[in-house]
Formats: sequence, C-alpha cells, structure tokens
Amino acid sequence: MSGKLFVVGTPIGNLSDFSPRAIETLSGVDFIAAEDTRVTIKLLNKFDIHTPMVSYHKFNTREQGDEICRRLENGENCAIVTDAGMPCISDPGEILVRQCAERHIPVCVVPGPTALASALAISGLPTGRFAFEGFLSVNKPGRREHLLSLKNEERTMIFYEAPHKLASTLKDMYRCFGNRRISIVRELTKIHEEVIRTTLEEAVERYADGSVKGEIVLILEGAEKPAVQDGTLEDAVRLAADLCASGASSSDAAKESARLTGFKKGDIYKELLAIQDREEKG
Repeated sequence: MSGKLFVVGTPIGNLSDFSPRAIETLSGVDFIAAEDTRVTIKLLNKFDIHTPMVSYHKFNTREQGDEICRRLENGENCAIVTDAGMPCISDPGEILVRQCAERHIPVCVVPGPTALASALAISGLPTGRFAFEGFLSVNKPGRREHLLSLKNEERTMIFYEAPHKLASTLKDMYRCFGNRRISIVRELTKIHEEVIRTTLEEAVERYADGSVKGEIVLILEGAEKPAVQDGTLEDAVRLAADLCASGASSSDAAKESARLTGFKKGDIYKELLAIQDREEKG
C-alpha cells in the first residue's frame, strides 16, 4: 500500500506560528523532503523533532523526485517543507506534487503561514480578487515583458521580490503601470514587520537607494475597469462642452468626458473642436 506525501506549511518568521498538527506530522512521517536541510534542522531542533531529512530543491527535482516517489510507493510517508511558508507556492515542490498525482500517490496538506495571503490581508488594497505573480525574472527584458502582459489586469497583483532588486522593479512597474497604489510589505511576522502604503511614483523616489531590507511582498493596485459607454457620442461631446463652459480646457474636458462615458477622448475632442469652430464662425 502506498504511503502519503504531506505538504506542510512552516513559519515565515515567527516560530510561534508553527501549528500542533504540523509538529505532529513532521514527527510522525518516515522522512522529510526539505528545500535546505540546514534551515529546516533549526526548526526541527526547536520542536524536538528527529525525523531524517533528504534534500529536495530546484536543482534535483527530477532525480530526487523519482526517489521520493519510489519510497512513497513502497509504503513510506514523507513531508515536504520549504524554507518558510507553504511548499509548492512559487516553489519546486509543485513538481513533486505533480509527480505524485501522475503516479496516483495520495497527497495531503497541512496548512500553514503563507506570505502572499498575509501580505494581501494587511495591504489596504482590494482583496476580493487577486492575481499572484510570484517572482519576476532577473532578466530585464523578461521582467518587462511579464509586467507589460499585466498592464490591463484589473485584479490586485501580488509579487515576491528580493530587496536588492526592489529599486529597479519599482521603476519598471512605474514605467509600465503609471502611478498606481502599492503596498510594500516586509519582514512579515518578524520584529521589524512593516507595511508601506504608498504610490509607485513615491516609492521609486523613496527607495532608489536600495534602503529597504528583508523579505518583501509587493501588493499592486489593478487597472481601472474600462468605463462603460453610457449614451451616445453626441451626449459625450455635450458633456465635454458643458465642462468647457465651466472653465475646463478642451483637452481636459474631453478627457473627463471619456472617463465618465467610455468613449474615446480623441473622438470627443475632435467633435468638440468642430462645434467650437462652428460657433466661432457663426
């Protein structure tokens, strides 16, 4: 009879967040597959857990994954853990879960802390719908291509980022998205936990020197929903004309009317100028 793979969440900073069920699971399985055994041994020692470990990381997923699956098929139970948080989320553990699924090996989850949900919860940005984008590429063209693909994404977006890349990432985001709201969440559950609620423009200026340290999650405001066209283009032009009568410039009036009605600014502006030209000649 096949054993089981247990996907076990571990603390992302505060060891008090380690659940009793997680401790029981790691103590009871036959072996633990750890991203970095040097990191995991500190956790095991803290909770007096003596289960043997094997190393499982992005450089040995296929070879070690096959060996882990072989042991599971022979009846052993294994727990997979990452250095912090939930395995398999932006983590090579997803490959092991897929291998188990392909080989019909049971997989169970022992939930634990996860940085993306925790950061989103305290970001102050909309949480009803969100898109988790993980780590951006270290390759500049790849990173910008990724960001450009999200330009019209209306959901709140979540990114993981390393502190030494934060300044360049913020600049790329500002170039791509304009001045949206962003929350920079750092050192979750640790002594220096901090939520910096700001805008991309301010963040670019404030953190150009690379002053932010620690583990970072970026929560970015989604794109505005396109305005739904209400009425006709004639109505939109009439609205723009009323705004001009109140003192707005033709360009600003056309822009505001476009925002409110959903018609293109250029179309409104063209018709508005035509009306103004006729009035001047008349």
